[in-house]
Amino acid sequence: MNELTPIQLGHVNWIGLKTLIKKECARFLNVGAQTILTPVVTSVLFYMVFSLAFGGNGRSIGDIPYMTFLAPGLIMMSMIQNAFSNTSSTLMIAKIQGNIVDILMPPLMPLELLTGLLIGGVLRGLIIGALGCVTLSYFAGFSVVHIWAVVFYSVAGCMALALLGIIAGVWSEKFDHLATFTNFIIMPLTFLSGTFYAVSQLPPIWLEVAMYNPFFFVIDGFRYGLLGQHEASIIRGVIIMLVVNIGLFSVTLNMIRKGYKIKS
Repeated sequence: MNELTPIQLGHVNWIGLKTLIKKECARFLNVGAQTILTPVVTSVLFYMVFSLAFGGNGRSIGDIPYMTFLAPGLIMMSMIQNAFSNTSSTLMIAKIQGNIVDILMPPLMPLELLTGLLIGGVLRGLIIGALGCVTLSYFAGFSVVHIWAVVFYSVAGCMALALLGIIAGVWSEKFDHLATFTNFIIMPLTFLSGTFYAVSQLPPIWLEVAMYNPFFFVIDGFRYGLLGQHEASIIRGVIIMLVVNIGLFSVTLNMIRKGYKIKS
């Protein structure tokens, strides 16, 4: 009887999975000034612009100065946007350049392929989030109140957007399609998420819409972790993010298994 190879042992190609994760991380780390530092600088610029526009800490939401309230939303927005960008650009560029075969040909099962792409996107988002927290805490003066909420919503938010990025990258045939996905799905959900304001200030109809927006629960939960303030049930937010991520993971895995728009 032939001996099992390392790839066959445990039915998981650990070497291939590790290599794919290293490749995905190298993609953004090799151009860290663009993929890591730029989003952090952009968040700081947003913070300064809003500070000038609204007169610094002259306004408040509840007992929290507006500029302190704003910081967690900016950090999370930067995290999830870059998690989306990392996975969607991997597939989009590979499809356009015609080298997507380099991703599909290695002996990786669909679950392993999905896991490698997903971890790369999540890690990019978490690195940006950590740097954003350190940088904006200097200006906004916040500290972590509930570490579990910060960790959970950071991972859950980056995971959801990384999965959406994979779906967008698989579905899109050119960058125009990817821009359509971003402009008509990602951006509306972002601006209705309470990043820049308390959703309680919205008209009733839009407030109801916000209560079904997973982006809102990500930002609200993350803000709860950093500031201790929240607008919706934290337990409901945890449940919604678990359901959303399980659903997106299932859809994405099914697309990869079927080779939807990535296998001829």
